[in-house]
Amino acid sequence: MGKKLQGHGMNFAYGGTGVFDTLIKAPNMTTQINLFQQVLEEKLYTKRDLKSSIALVSLAGNDYAAYFAGNGTIQSLPAFTTSLIRQLSLNMKHIHGMGVRKVAIMAIQPLGCLPQVSALTSYPNCSVTGNSISKFHNQILEKSVQKLNKETKDSVYIKLDIYSAFTAAMKSQEHHPGTSKFKDPLKQCCRGVNSAYSCGDVDKNGAYKYVVCKKPNSAFFWDSVHPTQAGWDAVFSALKSSLHILLG
Repeated sequence: MGKKLQGHGMNFAYGGTGVFDTLIKAPNMTTQINLFQQVLEEKLYTKRDLKSSIALVSLAGNDYAAYFAGNGTIQSLPAFTTSLIRQLSLNMKHIHGMGVRKVAIMAIQPLGCLPQVSALTSYPNCSVTGNSISKFHNQILEKSVQKLNKETKDSVYIKLDIYSAFTAAMKSQEHHPGTSKFKDPLKQCCRGVNSAYSCGDVDKNGAYKYVVCKKPNSAFFWDSVHPTQAGWDAVFSALKSSLHILLG
């Protein structure tokens, strides 16, 4: 790896993955952290580099998608969430133990507001059940972060409240200069022509089997799970005031 690239940080994440193995055949979070460990063993970064670094740990609900795809039940979900946060905590401790000064962990966004969920009720409202999953996850995560910080006697671990940022961004943008109000925030911009297809699908003849809205910049969600650039800008605007904690 060239010296020029080292100053820009490194990304070990794989799309669609989670703390545990998910529906995507790619390295889970533990394996991703081990890849980071291998880079450090190659002496590409010094201890001083790490002491001035921040690690961002992000998961977006893929573990829960895999859980329900594997016939997991709502009744046993609390136990699953507890085991998930337990492993996530070990992962964060591992990263800090390698010398990284601060570890930022993203909370889970309101899963009940994702278009793949809200589409089931024609988009007007978020799913209460879906959002309750996110809220419980974030509550357990908050307790875990507090415990980890007590153990280190310092604010090493920081939770980023993505749930509240998403909620604020989707509701109203009048109080956020530079952004616009999303008319139908739960409705995706890119979707399949029918339920058999998804955004980006083409048939065997190469024909597009999806449609894209006329004004992507006016849509919060791009597809059934991912925000548009405008959506992320709105989330960042809502989250920005709390980011100073990372730099302290």
